[in-house]
Parts: sequence; structure tokens; C-alpha cells
Amino acid sequence: WQKIFMFPLWSKMAVFWNKMFLTIIVLLIVLFLDAVREVRKYSSVHVNEKAANVNSSAFDHIQMKLFRSQRNLYLSGFSLFLWLVLRRTVTLLTQLAKEMASHAALETQVNDATEAAKKYMAENERLQEALSGKGDSKKKMLTDATEEKLKEEVEHLKAELQKTSNAFHKAKTEVAAVKKQSEGLRREYDHLMKEYEQLQQSLNKAEDKKDL
Repeated sequence: WQKIFMFPLWSKMAVFWNKMFLTIIVLLIVLFLDAVREVRKYSSVHVNEKAANVNSSAFDHIQMKLFRSQRNLYLSGFSLFLWLVLRRTVTLLTQLAKEMASHAALETQVNDATEAAKKYMAENERLQEALSGKGDSKKKMLTDATEEKLKEEVEHLKAELQKTSNAFHKAKTEVAAVKKQSEGLRREYDHLMKEYEQLQQSLNKAEDKKDL
């Protein structure tokens, strides 16, 4: 999946898709507001006609208009909400993918730093064993200087290792938080889809009764 989403084509199309997303959002908002206006309009007409006791055909026509406007209101409202949920889901998945990639890179860096520290420590031990039996002062001073340099390098590597480890744990915590947020959003999305299906079934039943 990372290889697929890393294609250069997606980055070129990103600007176009963002504009299209905003266009669809504006369109859904317009449809939602228009549906609200139609519902209010036919609701008031429905009450007035019912109170006036007009003929049944005109009353049924107004009732049909009211039902269609309510249906459009539900469809546009749920479409707008689900479109925003989809956008948020894509954003969370993108963040999760980036955090996972950063997690893998930090893990590799930690392993490299650990191997380098082990290598320097092994070299330090070999130098100490090779120069432990020689008492020449010049060689001893050279050995001391080499040991000090190696110690400094080891301390530096330990500090880098600690820093990388802290960053690794931080990235791991962020990945866990994003995963938890994604799971919560997925559960909420499933719940909304169930409610949407129930509402759609009730609308279909109401439309069937109206046709009868």
C-alpha cells in the first residue's frame, strides 16, 4: 500500500482533488439548505390545506411534495455528514501511515546506533587487552588518550541512542493514539451507517404506503 500511495501521480492530483472536495461540500450544503426551505414551505402549506379541508387530490399532492422534500433533506444531510466523515477518515489514515513510516525509520536508527556502540566498546576492550602488559610511558599516554577518545565516542553514542530511543517511544505513542482515534471513528461511522439504513428502510416503507 505504501508503494501504491507513494506514486508521484497522487501528489500531482492532490490540488485537483482538494478543489473537487470543496466543490462537493458547497454543493451538498446548498442542497441541504434548499431541502430545509422546501420542508418548511410544504409543512406550512400542508397544515393550511388540512385546516381548510380542500379536496383529497390537492391534499395528496401537497403531502407527496412534503414527503419528497423530507427525503431530500435526509439524503443531503446524511451525504454531507458522511462526506465529512470520509474526509476525516482519509486524513487519519494518512497520518497513521506517516507515523508508521517514522516508527520504522526510528527503529532502524536505534538498531544502527546500538550496533555502533557495541562495535566501539569491543574495540576499546581489545585495545585495553593489547596494551595492558606494556609499561612504556609513551605508549601508556597514547593508550590513555585513545581510551579517552573512545570513551567520549561511546558517551556520545549513548546520548544519541537515548535521544533516538526517546523519539522512538514518542512516535510509538503517537501511532497508538492515532490508531485508537481511527477505531473510534470507524465505530461511529458503522453506527451512523446502521441508522442511515434504518432511516432509508422507513422512508421506503412510507413511500410504498404512499403509492398504495
